[in-house]
Amino acid sequence: MTAPEPMSPPEGEGTILRRLDSLRDRTRTWRRRGEVIGVVPTMGALHEGHLSLVRAARADCDRVIVTIFVNPRQFNSPEDLANYPRTEIEDAAKLAPFGVDVIYVPDGDQVYPPGFASTVSVEGLTQVLCGAHRPGHFDGMATVVAKLFAQTAADRAYFGRKDWQQLQVVRRMARDLDMEIEVVGCPTVREADGLAMSSRNLRLDAEARARAPSLGAVMRDMAAALRDGAALTDLLPGAHARLAEAGFGAIDYLDLREASTLEACDHATGDTRLFAAAWLGDVRLIDNIPVSGEGT
Repeated sequence: MTAPEPMSPPEGEGTILRRLDSLRDRTRTWRRRGEVIGVVPTMGALHEGHLSLVRAARADCDRVIVTIFVNPRQFNSPEDLANYPRTEIEDAAKLAPFGVDVIYVPDGDQVYPPGFASTVSVEGLTQVLCGAHRPGHFDGMATVVAKLFAQTAADRAYFGRKDWQQLQVVRRMARDLDMEIEVVGCPTVREADGLAMSSRNLRLDAEARARAPSLGAVMRDMAAALRDGAALTDLLPGAHARLAEAGFGAIDYLDLREASTLEACDHATGDTRLFAAAWLGDVRLIDNIPVSGEGT
């Protein structure tokens, strides 16, 4: 049994909608008026990184939809899914100052109705980095994003560059499937100590939170050395040792990649980025920074 849809405030005041037909009633009206619709897809537990995307959408678009849906199909571990923070009331309060038009928090059957049997898969980009360590993750992500693009009828979608691989996968999917939507990448937002903002940071205890910025510090030092002509293979032993000393456990990857194709590189030439995924206790932190070329 699904929960009844709550009483909603007037349009333009952050209405929470849980049913697709209610959302489409809104978007049809906006489209008839010729208004530009922006969407910010999230899994909730909003932080300043998410809010920066909302700010960008608000500046660019006539209407803004923020989606909150913890997508079970992109989690490899049932425990990780169960532990993912769910903070809907707090999220709605954070969004209130932005004049978001709709907060779409779909019930599960609105995204995956009974008998749902389709998957969106983007080859190549999804076999490396996080894709190599989280089988099926990007299929689940691409499927739900394709659904949300269709359900919101958005003209523009806003994603953070902190999840760079995800951004490239979404862009490729939209291009390959002729989706009439502009995928906008926005700068990574960081804490004062350099840690990339992430909903998973909420799971770090005080000691782990104090150690977490070491990942970014190591990456920045590596990027500087790579810009000076160093080879990645020569830098990795020292970087792994520093992370171990800082309290990190397994390092899933610490790679230099071409920015758009994600092909592996050993030297910084063209447009390259440094990518990392490392475990701090039971929390997996990811980050990426530009090394050569453009971008932030």
